[in-house]
Amino acid sequence: MSQRLLTPRETRFLQEVLSADCKIVNIRLREGEYQYNLAEAIASFQLELYFPDVKDITRRLYGEEKANDTQFIRKIQTILKKMQKSNVVRIMKKKKPWELQTYALSSFKFQDVDKNLIILATDQQIEQTQNLLHSFLSQQQKPRATSNLKSKIFVLVFVIVASYAAILWDVMQPALNPIIFVSAFSSAVVCSLKLGKMLAQE
Repeated sequence: MSQRLLTPRETRFLQEVLSADCKIVNIRLREGEYQYNLAEAIASFQLELYFPDVKDITRRLYGEEKANDTQFIRKIQTILKKMQKSNVVRIMKKKKPWELQTYALSSFKFQDVDKNLIILATDQQIEQTQNLLHSFLSQQQKPRATSNLKSKIFVLVFVIVASYAAILWDVMQPALNPIIFVSAFSSAVVCSLKLGKMLAQE
């Protein structure tokens, strides 16, 4: 499952979770019980850089039919709320008001109320996810860098054209104004050199 563009806040949270220590929580996370299964499902989504909503989690664990069962969804939401109060799960900020709440684990390692150590992702999985996040962020930043470069090129071209227009206008006047001529010529030369350097680097 591919994640939509991550917000800076989501990115920071993922980085924190990937490097988080073991959290001590006052809830039981016993294998086979709802809390454990939900935590495990959210972990699997998070390792894919995805923040699941209650239907995503239910669909992955129990299938499409349960994901469309309103009563069952309410039951899962109640358990998730309990897990949130115990700091196992965090409810993420909605991107759009009409969307369902999305969830994230606060860590991949917990010590539950029974003193059991719960590890929901291996060191290798965490490292792979860190690499995936780094790659994802690089891809997100490429369009921005390209957009910034195009803006800079546009500004330089505009200044060059305006400078040559000022030179031409000055030359056509009965008396040449040396200040306008020198300023416009200097701007045109400097911007042309900058533009040439930027294009050469591309």
